[in-house]
Amino acid sequence: MASAAGDLEALRATLAPDVEWTEMAGFPLAGTYRTPDGVTANVMEKLGQDWDGWTAHDDTYVVDGENVVVLARCTAANKATGKPVDVRVAHHFVVRGGLIVRFERFADTALVRDAMRG
Repeated sequence: MASAAGDLEALRATLAPDVEWTEMAGFPLAGTYRTPDGVTANVMEKLGQDWDGWTAHDDTYVVDGENVVVLARCTAANKATGKPVDVRVAHHFVVRGGLIVRFERFADTALVRDAMRG
């Protein structure tokens, strides 16, 4: 289980210096972020600013070489609206030398947007 408000220093230590972290189109933070500091500042810190308790609840790991797919649920409550979100996600990681070099989130972005609407 991982939380957006978790230990950002520990997260940065798992990211390769040239990491590429992609949040899918339609997600509030859509785009590709680079460097450990870029990922934590533009994704984790912003999730923590906008959502209470943003947490990924991992349930299934599929590993094929350096590819790791994690099937999970993300839960949180939007700070502006108070509305909860509980959305299924798939996270695709490429792990090389023990570090995350690439990440991509797949999620039902409509559920996340609905929680953000007052």
